[in-house]
Amino acid sequence: MRQFHSAISGALVAVALTQLIAANAAEVDAARLHAAPSNNADWLSHGRTYDEQRFSPLARINQTNVGELKLAWFYDFDTTRGQEATPLVIDGAMYVTSAWSKVFALDARTGRELWRFDPKVAGPKAIDACCDVVNRGVAAWGNRVFVGALDGRLIALDRATGAQAWSVQTTDPTKRYTITGAPRVIGGKVIIGNGGGEMGVRGYVSAYDANDGKLLWRFYTVPGNPKDGFDSAVLEKAAKTWHGEWWKYGGGGTVWDSMAYDPQLDLLYIGVGNGSPWNHRIRSNGAGDNLFLSSIVALKPATGEYVWHFQTTPAESWDFTATQHIILADLTIDGRARQVLMQAPKNGFFFVIDRATGEFIHAKNYVNVTWTTGLDPKTGRPGVVPEARYVREPAMVAPGPLGAHNWYPMTFSPQTQLAYIPALETSNYYQHDDAFQFLERTWNTGVVVSRDPANAKSVADAAKSKGGAMLLAWDPVAQREVWRVNYQRAGNGGLLSTAGSLVFQGSVDGMFNAYAADTGVRLWSQDVQNAILGGPVTFELDDEQYVVALAGIGGVALAGSSVGSQSRSEFGRVVAFKLGGKAALPALIATTSRRPPDVRRANAEGDIEVGHRNYTRVCMACHGENASSNTAIPDLRYSNAIVEREAFKAIVIDGVRADKGMVGFGSALSPAEVEEIRAYLVSLAIAL
Repeated sequence: MRQFHSAISGALVAVALTQLIAANAAEVDAARLHAAPSNNADWLSHGRTYDEQRFSPLARINQTNVGELKLAWFYDFDTTRGQEATPLVIDGAMYVTSAWSKVFALDARTGRELWRFDPKVAGPKAIDACCDVVNRGVAAWGNRVFVGALDGRLIALDRATGAQAWSVQTTDPTKRYTITGAPRVIGGKVIIGNGGGEMGVRGYVSAYDANDGKLLWRFYTVPGNPKDGFDSAVLEKAAKTWHGEWWKYGGGGTVWDSMAYDPQLDLLYIGVGNGSPWNHRIRSNGAGDNLFLSSIVALKPATGEYVWHFQTTPAESWDFTATQHIILADLTIDGRARQVLMQAPKNGFFFVIDRATGEFIHAKNYVNVTWTTGLDPKTGRPGVVPEARYVREPAMVAPGPLGAHNWYPMTFSPQTQLAYIPALETSNYYQHDDAFQFLERTWNTGVVVSRDPANAKSVADAAKSKGGAMLLAWDPVAQREVWRVNYQRAGNGGLLSTAGSLVFQGSVDGMFNAYAADTGVRLWSQDVQNAILGGPVTFELDDEQYVVALAGIGGVALAGSSVGSQSRSEFGRVVAFKLGGKAALPALIATTSRRPPDVRRANAEGDIEVGHRNYTRVCMACHGENASSNTAIPDLRYSNAIVEREAFKAIVIDGVRADKGMVGFGSALSPAEVEEIRAYLVSLAIAL
């Protein structure tokens, strides 16, 4: 009876809090979003402001007192996969997503749950998702919040109750489209893209009416089959930069993450992804720039009309997306005031572009880069090292597909005039796939991953990119590094800068850190028991400044990444800090050391090398290169499932673990191929 009474009391408190917050809530409209730079109490949109600077004018927490920052509250999700969202904070309520596109409303002062919404994404999407079942957040307009679900739906929810107002399918559900990115709202239009570039889809971005979900416009980033006619004159011109029968592979070019908006110019900026397949020789007969792949495109948000574009990697062949964080700022360059757009995409260069015209201003590499001889100083067009295209022989190229900067948000501080980049040093072996066949249920890269890339030609000393992560402070005017913090492990986390002259960042080792924005000195660090990958936020309520982030590792398995040597929290969580906080995280329960299975009776039959090839084609995206997974996704070298032939077949082909997100691959793999994959995994377990 006491437990029942406690549950009733908790429910009544939650209802009372929801009603109180709803009573004090005001609609989110254009005026409120435009005034966001001076609003300290809220975090109204994904990048805090339309320019996506992720800078806060709050300075209550600063270099002198950040050491007193303590945990104020935490909230544990019910999901174990990756947590990549940036929370929104509106009128005392926090709106945040977790894995599987779930949405939660929390009291921003205490972390108490107000409501939750589960879109009940279908299980098969677990394997159709690139990459993992993550979600990066919601958008707000009026009295609603909007979330893009993994299965391609755009859903409107009542801010006060979480009740669904409307839902629309934004993608073809028969294709391998997904949504993991956060929507943006401009003038009552909800802007959303999608993912799945390697899975044979054609990228686009769409706008929907916030009131009823009606489709208002759609801009395709790659042309379709010319026989069907072109969607616009712009795409007809873009088609001249493509060759062969690219449309059979979809083309790629998905708009899966970054956007920004300039209210004065009334321009929406989108970042466009890689080609499908990666291999330019297969995708486009090795010819043409392939617009608008790996490009920043400016559109009119009212109509989706094309205005200008800048292509960061013409004829890309390495998974060099331009979907990385876009930031708008006003800088003085060569004595001239410039309205600029800044991006540090995967290809390793920091670009500064005129955001009104798309004119190239300047760029410089911020990590070791070997695929290009450099950029044309007038146009920004790269000169590609011929060997880097791996047409005749394999090549080791830097950066690799993980990029010099992945999806982790960067930040710009008007106070220091520095951009802060969560950067990576990577390189990768690329080899043309002579036996490439397009398959709908697998990754289509056109690239062979070798078990032993030692014989690959190292292009311009790609070996210098030994791997690792770093936080870079970058001067976008002088195009130079000001300071850096090196991390020992691969992987990185999103950033927040504040007027307290601080930069906040989490990392894969489970630590949440604050650095001096001017020098890079670490001033504060807190163990949050899991990786922080997404962007932290800060806001002020009742004269107290809070700093909040999400913890929980997931996504594509990164070689060398781990969350320390200790156990990590089982579920993802929200952690909130303030000066003098009194909360404490629960103690971790130590886990037993992993032991490889007893494979003496495995009796795996099949060609190990063929098994490795098929593992790479179908399994590697989730379970990691050479089956080395350090995320929430199982490390198959330690799985007892590889011991028994029938048990392994039941999982991989029959989908007996579909409820866990691992549905069957019977349409992509034959029983013989599955047995060859098992033979490969058994060989890895033996080698442990």
